Amino acid sequence: MRYRIKHALVQYDGETILEDVNFEIHDKEKIAVVGRNGCGKTTLLKLIVGDIHMNNLDSDEECGIEMAGKQEIGFLRQISFTDETITVEDEIKKVFAEVFACEARMKEIEEQLPYDEDRKLFFEYDNLQKTMEALRGYSWQQDMEIMFQKFGFALEDLKRPIGSFSGGQQTKVAFIKLLLSRPDIMLLDEPTNHLDLPTIEWLEDYLLHYDKAVVIVSHDRMFLDRVADVTYEIEYHRMNRYPGNYSTFVKLKEEALIKQEKDYEEQQKEIKRLTEWIEKWKNTPTKVAATRSKRMAIEHMVKIEKPRHFDTKAFHAQFTPRIESYTNVVTAKNLSIGYDKELSQVSFRLMKKERLAIIGENGKGKSTLLKTLVGLLEPLGGEYIFGQNVEWGYFDQQKAVTEQADPNQTVLDNFWEEYPDMLREEVRSALGSFLFSQEEVMKKMGQLSGGEKVRLALCKMFQTKPNLLILDEPTNHMDMVGKEALEKMLTGYGGTVLFVSHDRYFIKQVATGILEFIADEVKQYSMNYEDYLEEKAKRQAAAKGDTRSGGAGKAGGIAVAGAGKAGGAAAGKTAAGFGGVETGGTTTNGAVPTLQDVFDKKTYYNLGKIRSRLEKQLEKYERLLAESEEKAAALQLQLMDPTLATDYEKLMELQKQLEEEEKQQESLLERMLETETELEFENK
Repeated sequence: MRYRIKHALVQYDGETILEDVNFEIHDKEKIAVVGRNGCGKTTLLKLIVGDIHMNNLDSDEECGIEMAGKQEIGFLRQISFTDETITVEDEIKKVFAEVFACEARMKEIEEQLPYDEDRKLFFEYDNLQKTMEALRGYSWQQDMEIMFQKFGFALEDLKRPIGSFSGGQQTKVAFIKLLLSRPDIMLLDEPTNHLDLPTIEWLEDYLLHYDKAVVIVSHDRMFLDRVADVTYEIEYHRMNRYPGNYSTFVKLKEEALIKQEKDYEEQQKEIKRLTEWIEKWKNTPTKVAATRSKRMAIEHMVKIEKPRHFDTKAFHAQFTPRIESYTNVVTAKNLSIGYDKELSQVSFRLMKKERLAIIGENGKGKSTLLKTLVGLLEPLGGEYIFGQNVEWGYFDQQKAVTEQADPNQTVLDNFWEEYPDMLREEVRSALGSFLFSQEEVMKKMGQLSGGEKVRLALCKMFQTKPNLLILDEPTNHMDMVGKEALEKMLTGYGGTVLFVSHDRYFIKQVATGILEFIADEVKQYSMNYEDYLEEKAKRQAAAKGDTRSGGAGKAGGIAVAGAGKAGGAAAGKTAAGFGGVETGGTTTNGAVPTLQDVFDKKTYYNLGKIRSRLEKQLEKYERLLAESEEKAAALQLQLMDPTLATDYEKLMELQKQLEEEEKQQESLLERMLETETELEFENK
């Protein structure tokens, strides 16, 4: 057990947020925390990291927080870089302060070793080596560069000042720092927001192999299904723990509710039966003892709480298009999209009642395509045309969340301002279908959360009753119940849908076709998301001769795509360890002799032969190291091949081979330093 919260009460301005919360983190658990927006998920993370405290610490009940020793807790807080003039590289390198301190001390020891007579420095050096390995100190440069690129940056961006990046990009930099810091307990609040699908898939693999604990607050159902092994739900201020991922949690919760309802009903029937018996016989002298016995039976019952059904309140609007479109809804041919320069060239056809999902890496033009279709951007070339009777409605989640409105204006007035001809009852009905009911319609615009702003924007768009919905990331800021409600709305919608999304579960539920933006092309698939994944896997397997190999890096590590010697102040030396030395023989138990063995047995060797053997051994290691570096460089070139940008299986295979070469290099470097150390000793 790493961490435990017992019977926590958290209140804010007298309002209860969390009540009687019990929460535990064990070993390498990947924990999902789920619940409706505003239920207290982020509050729980702040409690864990110590930003807020329990309100019942002074009570008589057994409550509090326990930790197994010192646990480093990492949490992505609101971004606040102290110096925006320094480069991104220097900002990220702050994470490796302990690594650099180890390197500096190791360099000092290397300079002092020839003069050390009691050999204490050797043991200190050995401990520093172990610390460096635990910190991944020999691969920090490669780890940083790989992760930086996985988050959509170019390596040259490392030299840019942190202040030259947008707020979203700075958030990614902070996220990279958190991952590279490798805390004992990592707290992630909506980690997949604003990440493209390849990055989300990479993050899944990274967290699955992370050798410490992770607590994840997320509404990304597929992400939680693939990463989490424990799920906590917050509902009605309390928490319940369920073993397994999100889908398992949903199943277990439904089963628990059914059982609780059955047990509750049976107990109520029994209480009613006993109560009726007592009422019937309570005045009968011969039944006094039996009456008392039955009354005590009721009093001593462990009362089963009446089940509270799922908090499934969600918008429930169903709209029918004003008119029907013709069969061909949108046709694009060699449509060149971009701003100053072309991002992609797109050809596709969207037919009536199809729901086409636009997916792919960030920066390829997915949102740009939508902006071009609705006339916010001019096409750079090619052509596109809407079919007859097409009336489209456009939703941009970024605009919905960031658009400035009068903060003192009510939701009712804001909507009415856009549709002034509607009656008050019609306005309230429209808003009510998107959860703005009763007093909610009088809420000020300045008080709305991101999810509420999204609901209001969707409500306005649906009110036009279009037959083509053009949606850019409609599920961002929505909780799971909201996403499920939108899925039902879109699958039951009588019109056509064109949407951009990184939510794979949402895509799986809604899409009837896929438009994929990949490295150098845009390809349309007339199939649902699951069939698309199957088809893609078959093509990748066929492209490499149906050999499926490769995988992620070491547990908790990063699949490294850099070549060369281990990083550090003294490459070729600082990567060494003093755990074992090749001396041409073994110890009595068959193990490779240690450095101490060499000291103890030195007098029994022929010094001339030893020097000759050590020199030949050193030459051999240098030759093997050069060969390994050549292989690693060749693998790195293959990894940079743009034609493999989306061939994730091949990339993983190459990364695995590269990691094996780097392991070989580390081993050779260790042996070289050990040999050099022994040779220096023999030459004294």
